[in-house]
Amino acid sequence: MFQVHNQLNLEDHETLVIGLFQQNNKLSGYIADLDNQLDGKLSELIKDGDLSAKRKAITKIHTLGKLPVKRIYIVGLGKEKLLDFTSVKEAFGKLFKTVQEMKVHHLTVALETFVAENLDQNEAAHALAEAFALSTYQIQDYKQKSNEPEHKIETIRIAVDTEDSDEIKSSLEVGYAFGQGTNSARTLTNMPPNLLTATELAAYSIELAKKYQFEYEILEKEEMERLGMGALLAVNKGSEEPPKMIVLKYQGKDEWTDVIGLVGKGITYDTGGYSIKPKDGIVGMKTDMGGAASVLGAMEIIGEIKPEQNVVAVIPSTDNMISGGAFKPDDVIVSLSGKTIEVLNTDAEGRLALADGVTYAKHHGANYLVDVATLTGGVIIALGTDTTGAMTNNEPLFEQILQASHECEEPVWRLPIFEKDKKRVRNSKMADLNNSPGREGHAIMAGAFIGEFAEETPWVHLDIAGTATTSKETDLGPSGATGVMARTLATFVERFEVNE
Repeated sequence: MFQVHNQLNLEDHETLVIGLFQQNNKLSGYIADLDNQLDGKLSELIKDGDLSAKRKAITKIHTLGKLPVKRIYIVGLGKEKLLDFTSVKEAFGKLFKTVQEMKVHHLTVALETFVAENLDQNEAAHALAEAFALSTYQIQDYKQKSNEPEHKIETIRIAVDTEDSDEIKSSLEVGYAFGQGTNSARTLTNMPPNLLTATELAAYSIELAKKYQFEYEILEKEEMERLGMGALLAVNKGSEEPPKMIVLKYQGKDEWTDVIGLVGKGITYDTGGYSIKPKDGIVGMKTDMGGAASVLGAMEIIGEIKPEQNVVAVIPSTDNMISGGAFKPDDVIVSLSGKTIEVLNTDAEGRLALADGVTYAKHHGANYLVDVATLTGGVIIALGTDTTGAMTNNEPLFEQILQASHECEEPVWRLPIFEKDKKRVRNSKMADLNNSPGREGHAIMAGAFIGEFAEETPWVHLDIAGTATTSKETDLGPSGATGVMARTLATFVERFEVNE
């Protein structure tokens, strides 16, 4: 896919890509050399307004035999002092979408033209590879296909101005891994619920474990019953599909210490149970396993980049259906932790599954916990669809998640949990906890409930109900599932520092 060359030779290239900064219409460096070879035509195009250096402007120029290369794509980068990792990644994303639509199979990128004071060649290479994976991703649908061959970019040659190309190659590999892990999360989240059952999600996880030599464990229903996973089992009672408790372990240290637990909500379809969703709210509930997808996407990235950390990923998975045996409002259930729960809302099932997932992650030695879930409509009301809601019991741990989210351009905003919030989830005449104290502060109530099972273990809760999907196409992907938090979790793991 990516080929790194220490010099730019246009003799055997059909398509060249170069970046162009806004420079008061005065060309310099490599693009000035090209302008001279083209008899000043680039300068004329800029002067006439036919070639723009505005950020993300894409201009295609045919060389008409004046250069060995047939065509040049010029990518506008805006002002050089404003170029950073995010802006160059978006520019690359728009470029690759444009080039793929034009059915170009091979191209060469002059990487030095995408470098600025705040962005070196390694960062530009990472951005390029990640953007390529994200922007060219296509939803895997089930439409009948025509016999016409698909046109995809097959090779990207990277021309660099350094003799040490190994670092560039490494940056390309890491960037591509981050993009592909996100794409895997997108594909899982987009899958129809009749095809992605808990059993199929477990099978996918096993394949991932085998590929990256993770240790894995899949608990079946009988084992859950023996262990006392009453919260996850309650959600599963209405289903004909068996539940799965999925565990993947990555050991990047000699000893199983300072273990990071990633817990993803794996509800493969959510009807709401007897607290049934309205017809407009039930469509799209195949995406209710977006948290599990994010965790599995992160584990794919972790498998590729191999950080020196220990990680246990736990995914409690089932669908939430209705039958004569389904759990009901007013039921009292016993969780794996031993805490009893009064069920007031069967549509607040994700926090029940996560309760046993968080407890089981601790059983596997997790010293730090991050749970990810499409948990509440309340977080969408509070923060919209571009920002993930977060709650925590540990400020230093949250700050590391926040920093990782900044690096990955996946905004996170913290919501509070006060003592009065904890009292509300503990307010039950029949059990230790209730699973739905009311609509007020709904997102906070869900987080406070999960926090009861994290207990004293440092913990961050990420509610991705608003960010797991998008209705808009962007430069970095189509509408549908976003794979949000896969990159943030992987970056968090890679950068993780133990706080004494």
